[in-house]
Amino acid sequence: MSSTRRPSGGRARGGSGSKSTVTVPTGRGVTVRVKTAAKRSVSSARWLERQLNDPYVAEAKKQGWRSRAAFKLLQLDEKFHFLRAGARVVDLGCAPGGWTQVAAAKVFKAGGGKIVGIDLLPVDPIPGADLIQMDFMAPEAPDALRALLQGEADVVLSDMAASATGHARTDHLKIMALAETAYEFAAEVLAPGGSFIAKVLQGGATGTLLASLKRDFAEVKHVKPAASRADSAEIYVVALKFRGRKDGGGLSPANVSVWGE
Repeated sequence: MSSTRRPSGGRARGGSGSKSTVTVPTGRGVTVRVKTAAKRSVSSARWLERQLNDPYVAEAKKQGWRSRAAFKLLQLDEKFHFLRAGARVVDLGCAPGGWTQVAAAKVFKAGGGKIVGIDLLPVDPIPGADLIQMDFMAPEAPDALRALLQGEADVVLSDMAASATGHARTDHLKIMALAETAYEFAAEVLAPGGSFIAKVLQGGATGTLLASLKRDFAEVKHVKPAASRADSAEIYVVALKFRGRKDGGGLSPANVSVWGE
């Protein structure tokens, strides 16, 4: 779910609809083996084999979610309960739409609520959600989102991840830049009591971001949902009960530890 990544999983018939609340796979099928071919590299074969044998991919198709990533948000919300009926939600890096689907299923229950999403990649329409195709890192993106939101947000979600380079330090810096920019935006639009959820990498939010979150929210947690693959370095920072920014702008200096708190 990123302005720069390839969407995972298939595209389902979109909509908030009446979705299952099952957040873990209900069973496994027969193991599928994929061989390399003239037009398929070894890495592509391994990726396809992993997708075909991933129980969350199969469960997403069964339940009508657009990607297995939907279960990450379902599991996070099952633990922290930040997606409430009638809430106003911003989904940053929303392609292919799995997180937006989950948000729609939760917040549109009582007929109220608002969802705004953005991604560099096209996203099939989701009833009730306002989705724009634009790079979130573009200077004009925040104003475009505010124009659609037309008020404060209760939740800002960011599952953004830059394309991997294979160099761990570089990849960490890139994803943290996205998370920090996402929070800069969230701090401007969140209502008191609001929540911010963002993807980071193993080790958690760096000192600069973590200090700001601890200052501005009553609760800050690092969580790796069960739906995150075991071999993935991704985790999520969950910040709850927004107090409001204390300094009027900017992130706090990096003066706190980043893990094990």
